[in-house]
Amino acid sequence: MNVIQSGEFDAYWKGRRVLETDDSTEAVVKGIIAAVREGGDAAVRGFASKFDRSSPQQLEVPLTLVKLAADDLLRKKPELAAAMELAAANIKRFSEKQKEQFSDFDYVMGDGLVTGQKVIPVEKAAVYVPAGRFPLFSSVLMGLVPALCAGAQEVILASPPLENGLPDPNILAAAGIALNCFPQTHPAPNFGAGPTPSLRVFAIGGAQAIAALALGTESIPRVDVIAGPGNKYVAAAKRMLYGEVGIDFIAGPSDVLVICDDSIADGSSNADFIAADMIAQAEHDPDACARALVSSGALARELAAAIERRLFAPPGASCAETARASLDANGLIVIYDSRDEAVRIANAIAPEHLELQTGDDGWWIPRLKNYGSLFIGGLSAEVLGDYAAGINHTLPTSGSARFTGGLSVRHFLKTVTTLRCTRGEGFEKARCAAKILAQAEGLEGHAASAELRENEC
Repeated sequence: MNVIQSGEFDAYWKGRRVLETDDSTEAVVKGIIAAVREGGDAAVRGFASKFDRSSPQQLEVPLTLVKLAADDLLRKKPELAAAMELAAANIKRFSEKQKEQFSDFDYVMGDGLVTGQKVIPVEKAAVYVPAGRFPLFSSVLMGLVPALCAGAQEVILASPPLENGLPDPNILAAAGIALNCFPQTHPAPNFGAGPTPSLRVFAIGGAQAIAALALGTESIPRVDVIAGPGNKYVAAAKRMLYGEVGIDFIAGPSDVLVICDDSIADGSSNADFIAADMIAQAEHDPDACARALVSSGALARELAAAIERRLFAPPGASCAETARASLDANGLIVIYDSRDEAVRIANAIAPEHLELQTGDDGWWIPRLKNYGSLFIGGLSAEVLGDYAAGINHTLPTSGSARFTGGLSVRHFLKTVTTLRCTRGEGFEKARCAAKILAQAEGLEGHAASAELRENEC
């Protein structure tokens, strides 16, 4: 765990911002994309036999098996099933509220000139969910629920196959629970019945899954948008295929930044809370980044001690090796000289998760601009956002919160514009201006198009 003064941050951060191009990953992914483009399903199966735990002959998973997985979870692990159902319901409620912010409208710019906006869901949306060391069934809910809420005609879940040729059973169960939030999409009791299912599931993983979804194969439909996390090969595939398919964003190592001050001593914040949240972030993988901005050396020492105390104490001991590697490589405590300096540093880091544990939230909140999600107060643990509070846990990483927000219903919606013209003063002024601007740019065909409309045809 590195501990530095705020005056040392710029030099530290400049060194950390150097990103090396991983040429070997790029080369592997280019080859996978080219092979899937040429070979379709056969190429996907070939890469599955090389990289995944099995290579199923049938890539699509029948929805009856999704229902069975959900029913099985409810029977064997009712507490987990209930937690998934609560999380799905909260994600749906939040997504519906987000969707309300996007609406159709017409706006009269002038006499004879009416502009407008239409909000249209994408037709086919895909959600990719990895299943490595930790099968992220929570990411199923975070991806499928907003996509279904947006109204996509067909939503596709892709996740790598296990030895039995199917995705992780909890991933399948989460898909069933997500779909159950939208009963109108599958009339009971025939789960998934209907000529056009709202959900399809495929047992495909890695860069080959991204390529298949972006390009389409004999059995896998070409989609309009791919969302969801993944390893460096998945991230590279999304980056290379962007343009042929829409994506949410490129995900990197997960990170958290906690801002706290000396109000920690009066009970408004808690060093154990902060330490627990930093360890929770660090347990993801050795590349994860857990950082804190603190107002004094005493607080830095208290936090560092709390991290050491909790790291090897149950239940944290099970993740201690990974968390220790992460904290040793990327952990950071910055002692800030002033609140303004802390804000500058926080906005420069642009963390995926930003926790605010201070005695004066009202001062900080308007000044903090760059983050994926903001967690306000000691009780607002990042883990609640990860799982059950309703906000999405698929968030911008590696500083990309400077220019984008997290996954939401908006990623599955298009805002398109309309123009309707009739004879009138507003139309004539716009027509004349268009002609002049086109002539100035040297586009005589554009100018002629505007001039033709001077008189009614």
